Amino acid sequence: MEDSDMPISGGCDIRIDLAHLPNELFSGLTFIADNTPQQNISLGEYDDFQDVEFHWLLRFEKDPLLAPGECSVRVEPQSETTTDRNQNEIVVRYHRKIEAFRSLGRILGASRQIQGPDPEKTQSLLNYSERCTFDNLAVMIDCSRGGVLKQSSVYALLRNCALMGINMMQLYTEDTYEMDGETFFGYLRGGYTHQELKNIDDYADALGIELVACIQTLGHLGQMLQWPKYHIYRDTNEVLLANWDETYKLIEKMITSICAPLRSKRIHIGLDEAGGVGEGRYRQIFGYEDPSRVFLHHLRRVQDICKRLGLQPMIWSDMLFTLASKNNSLAGYYDGGTPQLAENLPPDIDLVYWDYYHTASESYANKIEQHRELGCANPWVATAAWTWNRFWTALPFTFATIQASCQASKRKIGGVKNMMITIWGDEGHECDMFSSLPAMYYFADHGYTLEDEIDMDRLKKCFEGVCGATFDDWVYASKIDQVTDSDVALTLKTHFAPNTSKYLLWEDPFLAHISPQYAHLDLETHYSEVANNLAQVIEFKDEFPQNARLRMAYYLARALSLKCHLHSRMALAYQQGRRQELFDLTEGRLKDLQEAVNQLWKYHRSMWHKSNKPFGWEVVELRYGGLQTRLSTMRDRILEYIESFERWQQLQQQQQQLQLQEGTLGLLATSNGAASSYGSNGNNGFGGRYRRGSLMSDDDERPLIPEFEVNREAMYEYAGCNLLMDYARVSTPSRPG
Repeated sequence: MEDSDMPISGGCDIRIDLAHLPNELFSGLTFIADNTPQQNISLGEYDDFQDVEFHWLLRFEKDPLLAPGECSVRVEPQSETTTDRNQNEIVVRYHRKIEAFRSLGRILGASRQIQGPDPEKTQSLLNYSERCTFDNLAVMIDCSRGGVLKQSSVYALLRNCALMGINMMQLYTEDTYEMDGETFFGYLRGGYTHQELKNIDDYADALGIELVACIQTLGHLGQMLQWPKYHIYRDTNEVLLANWDETYKLIEKMITSICAPLRSKRIHIGLDEAGGVGEGRYRQIFGYEDPSRVFLHHLRRVQDICKRLGLQPMIWSDMLFTLASKNNSLAGYYDGGTPQLAENLPPDIDLVYWDYYHTASESYANKIEQHRELGCANPWVATAAWTWNRFWTALPFTFATIQASCQASKRKIGGVKNMMITIWGDEGHECDMFSSLPAMYYFADHGYTLEDEIDMDRLKKCFEGVCGATFDDWVYASKIDQVTDSDVALTLKTHFAPNTSKYLLWEDPFLAHISPQYAHLDLETHYSEVANNLAQVIEFKDEFPQNARLRMAYYLARALSLKCHLHSRMALAYQQGRRQELFDLTEGRLKDLQEAVNQLWKYHRSMWHKSNKPFGWEVVELRYGGLQTRLSTMRDRILEYIESFERWQQLQQQQQQLQLQEGTLGLLATSNGAASSYGSNGNNGFGGRYRRGSLMSDDDERPLIPEFEVNREAMYEYAGCNLLMDYARVSTPSRPG
């Protein structure tokens, strides 16, 4: 780290005047003040702050003349009689609570740039007005892929959201919420209790954030449908049986259970990726029916339930497109035209167009228009932080997709009123969800400007003040997956972010069937550099306490610096007969790798249990256990091979000596006319002790390591490391069954 990049120590203290504080802000500001990373916010009376060396005095005023989403921040001029240059009074005027907290976030960012009295800089940073471009800026967080966030973790994310200006949160819960009398609903999954949801809703409301239920009412319910009690509700292993009255009784119970603790009258009822709807038991019971008709009929029945309960539903929109195109892939969603539905879409349904893959705004603009052609005048647009199927958010690619979607969504003609950023945990929730904070802030700042670009310098300082971490270092941690410096192509094509660190870690170390994909790259150097750089920035604990979360990426990079190419080095040493080198690699680098994996596992376990409920960790821990066992087997078998080879060599030498002796005796016998001395039983004259071939038993065959004998071939010939693969694909080339 260069001297110019060293963190600012201290900064400005912020004092909030309780005497003029609107009551609606008190609880939320207390939550924030008690948890600010730099502990530089205090609430009190005016007179309490007079002895503070340097501070900003903050006053909040609710202003009904401002438009929803609008706020104004002004530095009050000091009067001629004021001699105290250590105090600046800052007035925040707001319409909604969320903009008051957003303004505080910007003030925290400004405090990172000012060391002492500096009227000119203070005026420059803190005289501004801004307005949210959207009616709603939402974040959706996956709590169904194993990791159910603890209540305290949700609180922390809510505080960050408030200071960013995000005014809605959805906790995505497939079966991770409790239903009375349904013990197998979310069985051993750590679902939220009624009281927990109520507590979270109260906390969110204090911060000006609407907590919205987000569940599934058709597909993505395999966790529930696996249990015998729920087999009667099954169409397929993942999809509910439509057109059956008992199904809708269950759905009504689900909706009632999740919404009862919440203030909001909105609900997200899912209905995405329900491939096979109407194709399983449905067809056996009701006969064939066009899946689009089955889907729309089901949607109307669920909408009727919501209407009866006074709820406004929203759904993911993909099935409307994929069913019509008879293509369940992303291409079926993004590349087709507007579907000609057999029946009109039910009214009063909000469609959420989700697209996490495009880096050109025109793709989003085209699809937004198609949603309007479907009859949805105001579709939502959902972008994403790339958290799924990886250990750390792929931030550079995330920024590219967010910018493209926001540019299209903010257009004066053709734009939308509501946006959402999703944070998914597919494939076991291995990713640290907090690593998405830079993406959330980037998304939020786009929501508060009509410009195509945002002020990145301001964003980085706000990230320091709000999140207690360094923006660039968190982005740098994404290099655990970004092993090449190729730029993201801004085209209409569907793109994705590779999860290199995941498939390198879980790749079977002895079979190494993915290794040809990265054979041409020096990943050892790459991951060594990443680990060394992260080790330095982790140390600024007081100034940036949340940089401690970078330890996940650090431990992972350290392990991968040892694991990458280890198999190829060992195989080459084996094939060329350099057994001392093979021994050194085994007792050196392989042993170090075992310890590095052990450290990674322990840190990951600690981080999980601090952030999430314990349920679901067993999935990830079994992966660590499998890797550790395979490394142990690999080491034991190589050492056994080296020892066996030495014994085999000794036996070979003994056999050669015996053959020499036999040859000498044979010559002597022939010269003496005594060839018959061997006898008919093949006795060599030594009482049968060294019978010919007796040293070539099974134990005397040349020792081999078959795993090092097989040539590896690239599965994806031209892809290199640009791959996104799941655990089952990389942990073994074999398939059970």
